[in-house]
Amino acid sequence: MAHVSGQAFWENKKLTELTDQQWESLCDGCARCCLLKLEDEDTSELFFTNVSCHLLDIEQCCCRNYQRRKFLVPECLLIRKMDLSEYQWLPETCAYRLLSEGKPLPEWHPLITGNRESVEIAGISVSGFAVSEEFIHSEQIQEHIIDL
Repeated sequence: MAHVSGQAFWENKKLTELTDQQWESLCDGCARCCLLKLEDEDTSELFFTNVSCHLLDIEQCCCRNYQRRKFLVPECLLIRKMDLSEYQWLPETCAYRLLSEGKPLPEWHPLITGNRESVEIAGISVSGFAVSEEFIHSEQIQEHIIDL
């Protein structure tokens, strides 16, 4: 169920113009944004880890408490409320980041394929490699840096 080029809402609207339903549909469900990130204080370089937020249901790649996530995890990124300049905190495969940079959605994105499982099939989902922060001591997080 691929879209017809030029008729997709994400190609015709700015991120700021999207309805809530359109905004949420852009999320591919990979849960990479739920991985803990480390920033080098000297260079501002960003590093992703395979350690996920404790609220993430790793198998399903969804937040266990999406509505209250910011209250429960104050450092959670509320992407819709972020400035576009802050999108570098998002994975390079993230639809919000890609669209903010004027790039197209990847061919495996569910809005392109019509299949939510396409993210898993493409190897983008964290379900195969993430581990919850509940099982990692904070001093060990650097040992979990990965390339995404």
